[in-house]
Amino acid sequence: MSVENLSMAKALNQGLRQALLADPKVLLMGEDIGPLGGVFRVTEGLHAEFGDNRVLDTPLAESGIVGTAIGLAMRGYRPVCEIQFDGFIFPAFDQITTQLAKLTSRHHGSLTMPVVIRVPYGGHIGAVEHHQESPEAYFAHTPGLRVVSPSNPHDAYWMIQEAIQSNDPVIFFEPKSRYWPKGDVDTSASGFPLHSTRVVRPGTEVTLVGYGPMVSMLLQAAEIAESEGTSVEVIDLRSISPIDYDPIVASVQKTGRLVVAQEAPGFVSVGSEIAATVTERAFYSLEAPVLRVAGFDTPFPPAKLETAYLPDADRILEAVDRAMAY
Repeated sequence: MSVENLSMAKALNQGLRQALLADPKVLLMGEDIGPLGGVFRVTEGLHAEFGDNRVLDTPLAESGIVGTAIGLAMRGYRPVCEIQFDGFIFPAFDQITTQLAKLTSRHHGSLTMPVVIRVPYGGHIGAVEHHQESPEAYFAHTPGLRVVSPSNPHDAYWMIQEAIQSNDPVIFFEPKSRYWPKGDVDTSASGFPLHSTRVVRPGTEVTLVGYGPMVSMLLQAAEIAESEGTSVEVIDLRSISPIDYDPIVASVQKTGRLVVAQEAPGFVSVGSEIAATVTERAFYSLEAPVLRVAGFDTPFPPAKLETAYLPDADRILEAVDRAMAY
């Protein structure tokens, strides 16, 4: 077994490098990803190793980046696009939702679209407007797209490679608040398929479900709850579309209670979908209503107010207490 202690940014870098080595049809595209290595240095060193034809600096034109990637995919390439910040993805929204997501269906499966779009997303970095958003629900709602988000370096290393190997378009949301904390990465084995949900902490009384940046917060809340006498199970969704519901339903059948947490606003959200589906599939196991903890239904606030907007351990624990009160 080969285990390295890496940050998520470095794990993604190494995953991209392995994909470039494994398949000459893989290429990277994005603003400042070449010699600079990207704003978050995720592609650092890859331009020097693979050159201009494999790691391409693009103009500031997100629609053009994705449109070009679609054309490359039609010619047999596997482009990996970087959208520099979450709020910059909307100029490319039309290309993603009306072209990229639909082309395979439009061609009755004869044309594949192996395009990965990497999106740094979420808060907790004190950034300005358009740099701290959580737009994942827009893309999870769009048939034809796969949507995933790793929460730790090991998953980041393997999930980016699995996404690149997919013949369907994958929107790959990277929690930028988790770029720097380090964790063990087993480079010899993944352990989990791309679209699998994973139990990261066992418990018996309440199930907590989240993805991407929220998983570390859920684990923090679970530690506090444990110290106060409540056993909490934590589940990392990993894949936002499709969702692997079996581990979630099995957990709820055991605990009888579910709290879903996300940074994104709660209305018509991923958390809403999980709450509805679990209620349908495990209604008679529930001892309390499914509760949601989310960002507020407002535009993301200025940086000084982000801690009031984003869910923290206290808000999660308050939901746990409410669930236990039934």
